[in-house]
Amino acid sequence: MQDIIQLTRDCEGTQIPIGNPIMLPKGTPVRITQSLGGAYTVVTDHGYMVRISEKDADALGKETPKQAQNDSAQSLSLEQLVWNQMKTCYDPEIPVNIVDLGLVYSCDISQLPDGGHKVDVEMTLTAPGCGMGEVIKSDVARKISTIPEVKSVNVALVWEPQWDQSRMTDAAKLKLNML
Repeated sequence: MQDIIQLTRDCEGTQIPIGNPIMLPKGTPVRITQSLGGAYTVVTDHGYMVRISEKDADALGKETPKQAQNDSAQSLSLEQLVWNQMKTCYDPEIPVNIVDLGLVYSCDISQLPDGGHKVDVEMTLTAPGCGMGEVIKSDVARKISTIPEVKSVNVALVWEPQWDQSRMTDAAKLKLNML
């Protein structure tokens, strides 16, 4: 079990799994249950699960992550950079990235006429009724857009084909004790 942390300031969050915005007041006791991809999943003393964005890490007493500068990124293709960014995106209830979960169905990169590239992603969720869909979708778009060569990002949530556990990588299944 993680230690209880009191928020050092008012903090915006997103209720899990319904996806509604919530304001947690300064002094709210929370316990961090997941810290992946820069975001935090916390549980309040009332039992609510809340996703807190990396921009609000300071309210948890954590440092706001700085944009990583990876010298080896220069040797990676744009496609590899895009996939690597998507691997930093997580469902706040599952400690496996969306790529290894098999939620990303396609990633198309095209050259724009005025320079730069457009990235189109089709992805799904583990359950169609998941209220966190727009949050995860926005996270994917925001992280891909940090790549300098990318000038436009479109992320679409699709429901066909329906996701099932067979789409997960063996590493994801192992992490979730399913192998």
